[in-house]
Amino acid sequence: MTAAGLVLTAPAASAEDQPTARELLDKCDNGTDSCVFHPAGPPEEHTGAGHQVGEAAYNCTPDLQRSTVNWSDTTGESNSFGVSLSAEYGFSEVFKVSIETSYQHTWESSHTEGQATNVDVRPGEKGWVERAPKMQKVHGTYEMHFGDRFYGHYIWYQDFDADGPVPGSTGDITQHTAPMTDQERAEHCG
Repeated sequence: MTAAGLVLTAPAASAEDQPTARELLDKCDNGTDSCVFHPAGPPEEHTGAGHQVGEAAYNCTPDLQRSTVNWSDTTGESNSFGVSLSAEYGFSEVFKVSIETSYQHTWESSHTEGQATNVDVRPGEKGWVERAPKMQKVHGTYEMHFGDRFYGHYIWYQDFDADGPVPGSTGDITQHTAPMTDQERAEHCG
């Protein structure tokens, strides 16, 4: 006598079996009974990448020249889903309130800084100004509770990372000089 068996396996989970991260975030306070952001810790401050602000100043004279570089620079935010926290999404308001309540620390989606900075440029050189903004990084998890099953579950969690400018911070402002290239000398000194 031979025993024949039938083995049944559960189908593998597919992309249709769960919402995308963005679908979950869009449901925060817009289809959930509760939506809370749990920061993993206080915002971590760091210095962003330095970059040139304003125009470079070229000294074509035989004397040391002090040039004033007028500049304005806007620093924006970024996050793990590429959506703006300045928009009126439910999840963005939940995020901002959580950071402020937990750490008495406001979240700014963008910050514009500007000033006039003096640069002393030696003969035959160029001068420019760089700014490295002060930034704050936050990592945490959204916890969402649904009254009815959403993709088969009442509770969903979604990790979220955000990086934005520190409110009211100028950042690091530095002046730089370097010899002009032959091409720069031809373009700016005629």
